[in-house]
Amino acid sequence: MEQPQSHLVQVEIYGQSYNLRGEGESGYIQDLASYVDGKMREVSEATATVDSLKVAILAALNIADESRRGRTPDPTVVKGGPDRVARLIDMLERCFAEA
Repeated sequence: MEQPQSHLVQVEIYGQSYNLRGEGESGYIQDLASYVDGKMREVSEATATVDSLKVAILAALNIADESRRGRTPDPTVVKGGPDRVARLIDMLERCFAEA
């Protein structure tokens, strides 16, 4: 079976640039980054928190809550179940390892 070709996609989340290696459509990765960026900005405005790590954790909790409750506005964000989540976690880990 052929391995899907991975490629590098540059995204910006909460004012920081990240080079993410992913499979499939680069637009999908851009959409995910845009969604996370929007959630982080919502949290920042709602809580007046300036610590980006705290903002990221609160945004992640909000996204996880949306996912569990089935309230994600874009159903493709949670499409793919546990395998998709594992690939996204792997992508983030590689991004942090490169930083």
